[in-house]
Amino acid sequence: MGSVILAIPHQENASRITEILARHDYMPDAVCNLGSEVLRTAGSLDYGVVICAKKLRDMNYRELYEYLPEHFQMLLISSNEDDYRPRDGLIRLSVPFRASDLLNSLEMMMSSLDRMVKRNHKPARSMEEKKTIDKAKLLLMDRNDMTEPEAFRYIQKTSMDTGRTMIETAEMILMLNCEC
Repeated sequence: MGSVILAIPHQENASRITEILARHDYMPDAVCNLGSEVLRTAGSLDYGVVICAKKLRDMNYRELYEYLPEHFQMLLISSNEDDYRPRDGLIRLSVPFRASDLLNSLEMMMSSLDRMVKRNHKPARSMEEKKTIDKAKLLLMDRNDMTEPEAFRYIQKTSMDTGRTMIETAEMILMLNCEC
């Protein structure tokens, strides 16, 4: 799950929001008064949502939004929408708000970020797995007179067709062609 950073300059408001979040298992990773603190914290985290007031001590929400890492979204808490312009990753929550509105907005943003991260994150193969795939490719190249890209594509397509991973498919090819 992603991180939550509070960027609320008024301590009393920050405490209230922290209390609401903590009751629902969203403990903020940081509570910041300055945009520079938010940026430093966000830079050290994987992804998440910044819950932000309209103005911080050193910058406003628009400046902060522009400098946020791309894997962070912003939930703006504001009483008016005079200068608010909807953008990707920027949602406004009107003050006063109910706790459920805050939590629902945060949950929606976190779900979106979780899906994005899962879609972009593919676990790296270990050296052993790479060697297994390479052995299967060499076997296919040798026995079936395939080029390296053709052998790789064959393993990949067979993997997709059978619903197995490429590693399982490579192991199956090696096992079936074993001269035992």
